[in-house]
Order: sequence, then structure tokens, then C-alpha cells
Amino acid sequence: MHVNLPQKLYYSIGEISKAFNVNASLIRFWEKEFEELSPKKNNKGTRRYSSIDVEKLQTIHHLVKEKGYTLDGAKYQLKTLNKNFEVIKKLEIIKAKLLNIKNEL
Repeated sequence: MHVNLPQKLYYSIGEISKAFNVNASLIRFWEKEFEELSPKKNNKGTRRYSSIDVEKLQTIHHLVKEKGYTLDGAKYQLKTLNKNFEVIKKLEIIKAKLLNIKNEL
């Protein structure tokens, strides 16, 4: 699922719940269940979701609502995806360093 939100720094929970077509209470529940999801809160406690939060919500929504994963299954998949992402980032850094060495020779 790809949500269409205007380009902004932060989104309200109302904007998020409307974009994903779910209740705001489900978004708050997912915040408690998924440690990867932690929107900023202002002084009043109003949640502000960044574009990174939206991407995480898209993944959670896809796994739980579209693929039918249990919460535990979705948590496992998220951890696996995060580990894979970290490995890819490290490999890209190593590749860049090797290319620099190659170019110096």
C-alpha cells in the first residue's frame, strides 16, 4: 500500500489514520506494539509523525493488514528487514572504500 500524503515535515494522527483508512486507536496501538514506531510529541502530547514514521507504518500496515501476519510475525519481519538494511548499508560503505582504493592505484 502506498499512501498519498502531501510533502510535509510532520503529519497528525488524523492525517495518518485517514491515509491508511484505519482508526487512530489502531495507530496508537501499533505504537505500543512496535518499538520501531515512535512519533515525536509536542508539549501538549500531540503526536507528530515524520516521513520515516510513515514508511514504518506502511510496512506495518502491509504486513498486518495486507499479508495477514500476526503482530509477533510482523515484529519478526521488521527486525529481519532492519538487519538486512543495516547489512546493505555496511556493504555499500565497504564498496565505496574499495572503489576509492582501486582509483588510487
